[in-house]
Amino acid sequence: MPDLHWYPGHMTKVVRQMKEDIKLIDVVIELVDARIPISSRNPDIDSLAANKSRVIVLNKADLADDRATDAWVKYFEDRGLIAVKLNSKSGNGIKQVKDAIAKAAEAKMARDRARGILNRPVRAIVGGIPNVGKSTFINSFAGKAVTKTGNKPGVTKGKQWIRLNKQVELLDTPGILWPKFEDRITAEHLAFIGSIRDEVIEKRELAMKFIFEIEMLYEGNLAKYYGFESGENNSDGISFSMKILEMIAQRRALIKKGGEADTDKAASLVLDDFKNGRLGKITLENVGV
Repeated sequence: MPDLHWYPGHMTKVVRQMKEDIKLIDVVIELVDARIPISSRNPDIDSLAANKSRVIVLNKADLADDRATDAWVKYFEDRGLIAVKLNSKSGNGIKQVKDAIAKAAEAKMARDRARGILNRPVRAIVGGIPNVGKSTFINSFAGKAVTKTGNKPGVTKGKQWIRLNKQVELLDTPGILWPKFEDRITAEHLAFIGSIRDEVIEKRELAMKFIFEIEMLYEGNLAKYYGFESGENNSDGISFSMKILEMIAQRRALIKKGGEADTDKAASLVLDDFKNGRLGKITLENVGV
């Protein structure tokens, strides 16, 4: 896979605007994907949010390995951050997020009281990379559809203030990626969850890398889901992944004219099944790895 540079022009403007907006903010809420909690963090947010109270929300926790997510919550808390897990679609964890925001704002509220300022809402900003579910999170938090949502990165185009309740105002922002991925694994993980547009990386190559990784972490998972014997494959490395891709194509009747397995369609199927949680609860990054 070549070095990846994916930085649409509007993102430079977004980062510049965030530097200004954050001066008005009490709490920075960063959404990450619970399946890849490190790769889905934008390192720019650390510098942008310096000296601000922080909340890390491990979103899409319903798609991730529960034990791994609990370990990540502890990992972030050990580093002085407030961390919670969340399923934005069902709303499971929203109360914990509200409690986390209140905890993060305690110092701000104390300062307000000391100055005689009462009942000023906590101002929070929601940040994160594309496709980690920010809009769904805000809609779930507010209890109504207040932002546009979508399953493609880049749906949120501009900032918007949202009054959630008497206590909290949220500033939503478009998802931002950093200009270059220094770590190839990070880039691959972002592509697995759909934070990098499909056309940026050749899909079959990406699916083969995903298969190799998933077999290392959850051996037999693909065989069980797609219905082939895990012992059928005796290849290794990339040929190992290609053999599994071929078997998946055969099990799903993805066959070209002449009887050849359509590995391109199989690649799209595997990646889509992962993105949508059909392969089970999977975490690709573990604490200490």
